[in-house]
Amino acid sequence: MILLVFTPLALAVGTQPQALDVAGVYKIAGIDPNLTGEGISIGLVCRSDTYIDSKPQNDYRPDISHKCFENSSVDFYDDNAVAPGVSNHSTAIASILIGSDPNASYPSLGNFSYKSAAPDAKLNVYEFWNFIVDYVFPAHWPKEDFITMSLGWSCEAWWTRGIDNIADSFGLLIIASIGNGKNAYDLPLYPAAGANVLAVGVADSNGSLADFNAPDANRSTAGPTIDGRCKPDIVAPGNCLVAIADSNPDASGYRPSGDYSSFAAPVAAGVASMLIQKAKTDPNLQLAASSFAGNCVMKSILMTGAEKLTGWHKGYPDSNDDSEYPLDFRQGAGMLDGLAAYNILTAGMQPRLIGDVKTAGWDINIIEPNYIADKIYRFQTAANPDASGLTATLVWNRNYQDQYPFNLNSELWTDLQLQLRTIDEDGRINPIDYSDSPVDNVEHLYVPLDPNTTYELVVSHSLNSQLPKGFAVYALSWQISE
Repeated sequence: MILLVFTPLALAVGTQPQALDVAGVYKIAGIDPNLTGEGISIGLVCRSDTYIDSKPQNDYRPDISHKCFENSSVDFYDDNAVAPGVSNHSTAIASILIGSDPNASYPSLGNFSYKSAAPDAKLNVYEFWNFIVDYVFPAHWPKEDFITMSLGWSCEAWWTRGIDNIADSFGLLIIASIGNGKNAYDLPLYPAAGANVLAVGVADSNGSLADFNAPDANRSTAGPTIDGRCKPDIVAPGNCLVAIADSNPDASGYRPSGDYSSFAAPVAAGVASMLIQKAKTDPNLQLAASSFAGNCVMKSILMTGAEKLTGWHKGYPDSNDDSEYPLDFRQGAGMLDGLAAYNILTAGMQPRLIGDVKTAGWDINIIEPNYIADKIYRFQTAANPDASGLTATLVWNRNYQDQYPFNLNSELWTDLQLQLRTIDEDGRINPIDYSDSPVDNVEHLYVPLDPNTTYELVVSHSLNSQLPKGFAVYALSWQISE
């Protein structure tokens, strides 16, 4: 008789968090082991756990005495009015971002190596209200490579618009958790629901640390927003082994985080740190991480690289609204795939010029006001009959006034559309699909392709919008998959 013994959470040993492996972090590291966060500055915005008379009590800090932060570079920013305290929530998030512990252990897993996406990054941790007062209200650049925050508010406010404003003004990628579903609050939470923020929902793990599926709306907030926009933008694994604050030195010091968007956001941020480091250190890619709409490039690439999970469908279940709702209300563009995003980034910037573009790549460009010439990206599919498909994402920033209360600058708000069409042998144009939301500043296509066919991706002003057709800086990314 053969006795089969099953270990709980089998296959999860080795390196943790396995959620980072599913998101592609360790695969990227296998290709480029130098992408450890070196030279990257991450801004982590955290709420205090305790408020007295509406004043934060500064218990927002990760517990940097935990062994996974032994070699980390961490600074804190608050008003110094109250003695600081630590937060389990912030400790868990920081461990996903910068933690490193080659001799970690957990009872059901045994020994393993704990390795974050960016152990060599500089982490600047801001108390939430201090960040709002010092940077959002005066519209100052926080001088970070990107910002991540796992917190939420039920409705738009002046400070949420202010966050959208600094994303636009400085090309600053801002990543935020979308909320924890019907069990917490039904509508997408701000600032993630903001137009210029990358909103991250959480994939469903069903208790696993290594297997993730389409999100459950009871645990990951689904769109649309109250004004009809599609959110989240992507979903990511969230159930990670994370560090525990104030842990007993004799205990393991780690626990599973559970399926919460608070922990999916730093997984996405980990991938973003690798992409931004790659872009900053490669002269051919630096525009992707620049203040000139770099946030749009990174948001577009992460969305284009995302994997469609079971049930993905634009907007509501029928197909009548597919052109006006660019994303799935639960998955956004799909599940974070860091390796696909890395491949799109490194395929390079391909400006709209005469001639074909590659089967993957990105561009930054400008739509002129009332300009009738479309921006066209032409490509040819291979002659083999194997099925292939196109994923493409167009992103531009919504513009807000740069002073309190940061109202929408309607005079500068432009609505764009993204179209796919074919060109036949006689030069005739045949429309295939289009994305033209009247309210989103994202357009997304996911379309099967025919072999040996000439296609054109076309960026233009929306023909269905009454918005003024002013200048708009946009980012476009695409990939053709077999």
